[in-house]
Amino acid sequence: MEWLSVEQVAEELGLHVRTVRNYVRDGKLKAVRIGKQYRIARTDLDAVTGAPPVRRHRHVEVATTVRVDAISRGDMDRVATLLTAAAGSGTAGDRVRVQLSYDEERGSLTVMLLGGLITTAELLRLVDAVTNQGGASE
Repeated sequence: MEWLSVEQVAEELGLHVRTVRNYVRDGKLKAVRIGKQYRIARTDLDAVTGAPPVRRHRHVEVATTVRVDAISRGDMDRVATLLTAAAGSGTAGDRVRVQLSYDEERGSLTVMLLGGLITTAELLRLVDAVTNQGGASE
């Protein structure tokens, strides 16, 4: 819970500090007295001003980089197509941004993913499947 001082409330509302203290003393604004100072809960201030309550939602995001060496241009194209298609099919809250970089001379692919946990995990499984890293022996 966010607690504000009388001074912070006065500044936010554009009022004099004495006016805010009077609101507290008159019972127009709920406050808690701590020592010689009042503290006003953000929710109580919002209730008085009519501001809608702020709803906070937890947001989790993954950022990962995968480098695949010795990958042919054809396999790189398959990875790019699969990742681009799969990334666009995630839910709005679980979208993943995909960025690919291919060094043809070295046969090296770098895949950068940024987004939701579930879709990112699915995309990593696709990279694993296409590049035969899932337990295949050579």
